[in-house]
Amino acid sequence: MASQGETRTTGSVLPARAGRREWIGLTVIALPCMLYSMDLTVLNLAVPHISADLKPSSSQLLWIVDIYGFLIAGSLITMGTLGDRLGRRRLLLIGAAAFGAASVLAAFSTSAEMLIASRALLGIAGATLAPSTLSLIRNMFLDPAQRTVAIGVWVTSYSVGGAIGPLLGGVLLEYFWWGSVFLLGVPIMVLLLVLGPVLLPEFRDPQAGRLDLLSAAQSLAAVLLVIYGLKKLAQDGLSWPPTLSIVAGLAIGILFVHRQRTLTHPLIDLRLFRDPAFSASLATYTLGTLVAFGVYIFIAQYLQLVLGLSPLKAGLATVPSMAAYIVGSMVVPAIARRVRPANVMGAGLVISAVGFGLLTQVDRTSSLIVLITGSIFYSLGLSPVVILATDLIVGSAPVERAGAASAISETSSELGGALGIAIFGSIGTAVYRRAMWDAVPGNVPPEAMEAARSTLGGAVAVAEQLPRGLGTELLGTAREAFTQAFQLTAAISAGVVLITALLATVLLRRVRIDSALEERAESLS
Repeated sequence: MASQGETRTTGSVLPARAGRREWIGLTVIALPCMLYSMDLTVLNLAVPHISADLKPSSSQLLWIVDIYGFLIAGSLITMGTLGDRLGRRRLLLIGAAAFGAASVLAAFSTSAEMLIASRALLGIAGATLAPSTLSLIRNMFLDPAQRTVAIGVWVTSYSVGGAIGPLLGGVLLEYFWWGSVFLLGVPIMVLLLVLGPVLLPEFRDPQAGRLDLLSAAQSLAAVLLVIYGLKKLAQDGLSWPPTLSIVAGLAIGILFVHRQRTLTHPLIDLRLFRDPAFSASLATYTLGTLVAFGVYIFIAQYLQLVLGLSPLKAGLATVPSMAAYIVGSMVVPAIARRVRPANVMGAGLVISAVGFGLLTQVDRTSSLIVLITGSIFYSLGLSPVVILATDLIVGSAPVERAGAASAISETSSELGGALGIAIFGSIGTAVYRRAMWDAVPGNVPPEAMEAARSTLGGAVAVAEQLPRGLGTELLGTAREAFTQAFQLTAAISAGVVLITALLATVLLRRVRIDSALEERAESLS
């Protein structure tokens, strides 16, 4: 007899195809994913209002912005494995309830300390969303073709959340107080709590052992220290504190890996990495997020500080690339039914290299069309990597370990993004400072000269305080230096994605569409 979740057709065992209930359940799953990315972007608009109301110190303001992402990244592995043990739907619903409650606390915070604590709780609760939802997709969509489509919808929900977050936040801040941006998540989480038990299946690994708390603490400390160090490295340049933070994180990570090898029920089953499809897809995904995050920090500054666009116009200028990513996310599953994943990802990475190549042609005067076109190409080209790599990572893991695999996937994305910001940010800063070293007009005051040489934002601030002619000259010099840094990082990004395309094509060349799909296609032809 065919096992549960499978049907027998023309003498072959085929995975059961998802029905209406599963597809409706997917829309429920997409809601918290959309909120997850909205919360990463919506706060930036509210920072000036929070500063005026709560009057946080500069250090407190940084923690208000960063603590959410830090704790998400550090808690993903623990939450993914906990879902396998506790139950994926149960953990998702617990996380939704905690997220809603923390959102209310954040909205009505009366001090900077209270807001930091609320954002920390939001980060821990948010870490339950991605691995729980992705592993539930693994359970709900057993047919590989349907699962690829479902993951495409899952990925798209993050893109939509990132796109509409600033727009909704801007509307709320126009008419309400800053805390209203946090209340966006409450009705979504209430809807999830109502519909989740009805539409989402429950799954847990019946053979999973107890959660090893020391492993959980080690994974949290390792990821937090590495990401914190990378972020400080990008902000402040090479110095001992961020370097020591990264080294300490890596050392704890080594201890974590060693402990996993000795446990009967490890937090992460290291045997997952023996699967070439899993490891190669994970490396491809990490490198893809590295270049995406790395170049975006330059695009955001270029639009506002070089081209002089308002925040609203700069946001609108990024909409075409977001739309291209969404379109790619919806088209890729159809292409993947007929073409091997390695070839689809390889072709996508080559397309993204064309986009990064176009970005090397921007200048400091009139390159908005060039920038938008390049962004469309690289976003369209990276969409197959995110969808198919995620699909291969989760699909190559046994069902009972889907939560852990999902958590590893999301953690690699967080680390890739942090690495991209740190590496490309450091390269860009070095190029900018070198270009500015002898180019700053000699009659700029010494203290202002140092600020202008540090960052483009510093140069803009200094130029506003100088006489008109001198300020215009300084600003032109700084914009030219920043554009040179942008061009170099775009060229490096093009090289990275071409190398990644080669690696993905070679290492994943033997990964084929599931044999059951081939038999189904033959029976329908």
